[in-house]
Amino acid sequence: MPVAAADLGWDLATVLRTYIRSAEPVLGNLPGGARGFRLLASVARDRLPSQQALAQRVGLDRTVVTYLLDDLAAAGLLERQPDPVDRRARRVVITQAGTDLLAELGERLHPVQDEVLASLDEAERTQLRALLNRVAHDISSGGPPPQLQETRDNLGRVRLGHELVSAGDRACS
Repeated sequence: MPVAAADLGWDLATVLRTYIRSAEPVLGNLPGGARGFRLLASVARDRLPSQQALAQRVGLDRTVVTYLLDDLAAAGLLERQPDPVDRRARRVVITQAGTDLLAELGERLHPVQDEVLASLDEAERTQLRALLNRVAHDISSGGPPPQLQETRDNLGRVRLGHELVSAGDRACS
């Protein structure tokens, strides 16, 4: 039987599902679990100007982020402070308790990461983490790579004969 071509989406999804399932016991008491952890880590690391920017950064719906922020604030892990530049806006800031818990959870997640990446030796684990980190930061700091945007732009197009036609143009004809 021939070996199937590598599928990055399947690979990443499989690793992510396994990581989330394995991390659940560590993150289970944190409001929002893995999503709460991702949100708290982003507040600590990114210092974004608004809840909307925060929602975009972590890839969650704004409404979900609002509820998660409420729960994390009620737990004393972060707070909303008036923005010194815009009195109508609120900035989300991690508290010392949030910083301490984030550090503790990060330490408790190391064995989970090692378990998920058990098929790699230590050098490979370090290299994989570094490469994924670089790709993630490249994407988040400058938007999708040009090739990805071009692919997204072409998703709405279909090939008719030898000509690419956008789905909207086809519907109108």
